[in-house]
Amino acid sequence: MPIATPEVYNEMLDRAKAEKFAYPAINVTSSQTLHAALRGFAEAESDGIVQISTGGAEFLGGQHKKEMVTGAVALAEFAHIVAEKYDVNIALHTDHCPKDKLDGYVRPLLAVSEERVKAGRNPLFQSHMWDGSAETLADNLSVAQELLERARAAKIILEVEITPTGGEEDGVTHEINDSLYTTVDDAIRTAEALGLGDKGRYLLAASFGNVHGVYKPGNVVLRPELLKELNEGVAAKYGKPAGAQPFDFVFHGGSGSTPEEILTALENGVVKMNIDTDTQYAFTRPVADHMFRNYDGVLKVDGEVGNKKTYDPRTWGKLAEASMSARVLEACQNLRSTGTRIK
Repeated sequence: MPIATPEVYNEMLDRAKAEKFAYPAINVTSSQTLHAALRGFAEAESDGIVQISTGGAEFLGGQHKKEMVTGAVALAEFAHIVAEKYDVNIALHTDHCPKDKLDGYVRPLLAVSEERVKAGRNPLFQSHMWDGSAETLADNLSVAQELLERARAAKIILEVEITPTGGEEDGVTHEINDSLYTTVDDAIRTAEALGLGDKGRYLLAASFGNVHGVYKPGNVVLRPELLKELNEGVAAKYGKPAGAQPFDFVFHGGSGSTPEEILTALENGVVKMNIDTDTQYAFTRPVADHMFRNYDGVLKVDGEVGNKKTYDPRTWGKLAEASMSARVLEACQNLRSTGTRIK
């Protein structure tokens, strides 16, 4: 199937919300990690989301220039071609973009899609993220309003992060403290500024103790039940019926989460869960194993010639792809998206 159209992407999110599952959103940094993600989704018979962070885009742009827009556009165009060979729908997304990188990343990418839509084509990306969590909420929402208007015109969904996620990702760092919990007032102010779909669709990365990076279960205090409070507070404010879930939530910093925490988040409106740290490790682990096991082959030790079959990147690259795709399959199972593809 091709990359999801705007209509299919909206249907994907609607279906996840109604059936209480979420799509893994897999960060990719190369054509090989892209194939690993696509393969994992296909084997799970799950539609999915592939995303590129600012650091990932810079890496994709090459170390000569390190140009984020070039890297993101190049991989997105590549994805539009190769995704047709996988029997699932895939949405392309750009991950965390702070204020100082908007002009070098999200705004130029929005312009690319605006031109495509004017020409009668679909947008290059299906959603973009604005990470204003380091700004005051007022400034955060002001920028979000501008971006949401442009995204809506380009048939793109905006993701906004209104309060911090702890830890560090691509140079954006937040302390692990009580600020990692979004309040009902934060949620109401967001709805007042961005609407509830009437001004354009957006995904909301609310904080319930989330932390980026590596941690073991129990080391971070997650409160996914907080998402229910946020939905209930906004629903009451806007006269929505009991049990309504006005927001489409995103789960950030989910590495190490317990199955119970994930299921609680799904029940309370999470439709997208970012996965990066775990898939990075899954990709690298078999490569390290291969290098240790074939030390004399991958290196020309003591003047020898090595073994081309062991240092050929295709040899260890296939192992890396298979391992990462298996982790994506596991993520689909954990998030209950297995077997839910839209045919």
